[in-house]
Amino acid sequence: MRIEPAIAQSESLTAIASQAAWYNPLGRRLALVIGAPTLAQLIGSAFNIWYNFTYVRPVLSAEQLSVFLGTVAVFNAVVYPVGAAWWIWTVLVLHRPCHKLLHNQPISADRLLKARQRVINLPWWGMAISGSLWLFCIPVFLLTLSLAPGTLNPRLWFDLPISFIVATLIATTHGFFSIELLTQQLLYPILFQDAHPAQTPGTFPLNLRWRWVFLAFCGSICPIASLLLLVVAPHTCEQKDAWFAIAVGTLGILFSLTSAWMVSQLVIEPIKELQRVATEVANGNLDARITSLRADEFGPLIDEINYLIAELQEKQQLRETFGQHVGEQAASQILQRDPNLGGIEQELTVVFADLRNFTRRCSTESPQNIVTLLNLFLTEMVEIVEQRHGGMVNKFLGDGFMALFGVGENLSDHAAQAVTAAQEMLVSLKGINRQLEQQGVAPLAMGIGIHTGIAVVGSIGSSRRLEYTAIGNTINIASRVESLTKEVGEPILMTDATQQALPNSFVTEALPPHPVKGQPKPLNIYRVKR
Repeated sequence: MRIEPAIAQSESLTAIASQAAWYNPLGRRLALVIGAPTLAQLIGSAFNIWYNFTYVRPVLSAEQLSVFLGTVAVFNAVVYPVGAAWWIWTVLVLHRPCHKLLHNQPISADRLLKARQRVINLPWWGMAISGSLWLFCIPVFLLTLSLAPGTLNPRLWFDLPISFIVATLIATTHGFFSIELLTQQLLYPILFQDAHPAQTPGTFPLNLRWRWVFLAFCGSICPIASLLLLVVAPHTCEQKDAWFAIAVGTLGILFSLTSAWMVSQLVIEPIKELQRVATEVANGNLDARITSLRADEFGPLIDEINYLIAELQEKQQLRETFGQHVGEQAASQILQRDPNLGGIEQELTVVFADLRNFTRRCSTESPQNIVTLLNLFLTEMVEIVEQRHGGMVNKFLGDGFMALFGVGENLSDHAAQAVTAAQEMLVSLKGINRQLEQQGVAPLAMGIGIHTGIAVVGSIGSSRRLEYTAIGNTINIASRVESLTKEVGEPILMTDATQQALPNSFVTEALPPHPVKGQPKPLNIYRVKR
């Protein structure tokens, strides 16, 4: 005697359909989804058959048993195939839109929305079809048995509905998980290539709370309820009760394990993926994304996390691009502060560096050669200032630049850093000149002026255009000192403010004071003794 629901019978129809047109990846995916609830239905049927053999068959007369078996045959031959065809059609409706998407063919927005709604609601379709067929057995079998000759045993009105109800709960809940798991893995990637399942209207995804309720039903409540029925029901065969209790207990354990595995795939795996991506982002990999497609509470969570990672990536790209234009330290300062900040006063050391006689050189060489030469020079100098000595190249001034030491870092040795960087720049320039001489190009010469003092550092400009820089008399003096290098004939000059801020390890030599434009009295200047 076989009392199996529609989905359990779908395998034969699936096999027929596969011989017709399913020799392709999409067909195999749909075939797997169609067969997803089969195992759950078979186990539900096994429970139902065992229960009916154990407790229903003994209370039936010969005539009633004949009617019962005839009803089983008719139901399996007529009703269940109809349900199986209904389920197969429900899934195959997705074939055409999935085929269009896989082959980049146009599809209307309305049809695509209906396909997405169908695939998200597919577990409910499976539950509705399966559950309706299982529960339809109750009135059909009771009605046919009531029309059979003889008086029905009162126990039938209790045992027969219970056998179908418990089997329904086992088969439908377990089948729900199977369909949901396979649709997410096989069909979601096709239908939601550029969309979010959680944002699809007209869908009813199972939330996490009810997911655990379903798990409790198919793994615990149904087997325990079946065992309790053995105590409540007026059974007379204790030996049969014992074997049935063992069978139900074993079934409950197996269902609990398989259900727990499926729930872990649906719940634990997204959490593990969230953890993996969080670890990758913490390690600096901003290309990491969560790829799971979910229509339940995980969907919005995944979308928000991916959005936050994308924002971090955009901000990182902005900072890197911005840093290439204004310097990494300036970019960091601007991003950390209010960009409308007028500025703050702080002590720093300002370095002006300039190539000598470069204007005359520009008149005799091609623009391309001049740009190449400048890029070679500035690449070396920026590396020395920013990467080796903690300074900030704040402005490029044609054939020179302005660098700031001590900005935002509160470094007490910014004067020493500036002078050390200036000395290293001269050494690097000698290496550049050796390269130029090998190419038959005239060598470069430069002057460096250094001054330490108070300046206002921050963003200045208009509401539409801001520049992060330093302003004040300190900047002017450093620029004038750099100009003095041509008159004095020294590559590095510093003011007495910088000289006094240097540690004793630096050996300097005072030069005669020099008047400079914009200053009320001559400047005391020093050179570094090499």
